[in-house]
Amino acid sequence: MVSNPDEKKIHTYQDWLTWEGTWELINGKAYNMSPAPTSLHQYIVGELHFALRTFFQNRSCYVFVAPFDVFFSESEEYQSPDQVTEPDLSVVCSKDQISKNGCNGAPTLIIEVLSPSTALKDFNEKFNLYQKHGVPEYWIVDPGNRTVHVYTLEDGSYQVRHLYTEQESIKSNVFKDLQIPMNTLFSL
Repeated sequence: MVSNPDEKKIHTYQDWLTWEGTWELINGKAYNMSPAPTSLHQYIVGELHFALRTFFQNRSCYVFVAPFDVFFSESEEYQSPDQVTEPDLSVVCSKDQISKNGCNGAPTLIIEVLSPSTALKDFNEKFNLYQKHGVPEYWIVDPGNRTVHVYTLEDGSYQVRHLYTEQESIKSNVFKDLQIPMNTLFSL
């Protein structure tokens, strides 16, 4: 039976499978992925996707753009994961993690582009979830402030933090040669 979740209740992956529309499941809580993002949000996602696809073209990593589910599990079993997120962009460097339904386990890089309705979730719930499950690098793009926060995992937590502003180029700590000029992201 297809339904919509009660956003005040705790849910399981089995519940998630029955929901209509696009939902994330984080710590048992349902998060609706609508309304549709703004044109600036989609422009930034497109620019980042193009830059990442170009960079990873002849490398063994794969770039995915939302909608693309990432499944996290406390065990090695992904038949019934504990958490499901839908990052704006995911870079997966292990082909074994890719299934027909998405990515099982931590991608090497996750990028979230903030919108007013997702900012708190991206900085709090997702930040803690990605850190806990070992996502090596997490970028949060803030269109309102024209900044990019880059967090790199070190000894199990996001120790390395860098805030890039409009005149700079974003530099990855995991992929040493990856640089993306900030001015291309906000030129719309």
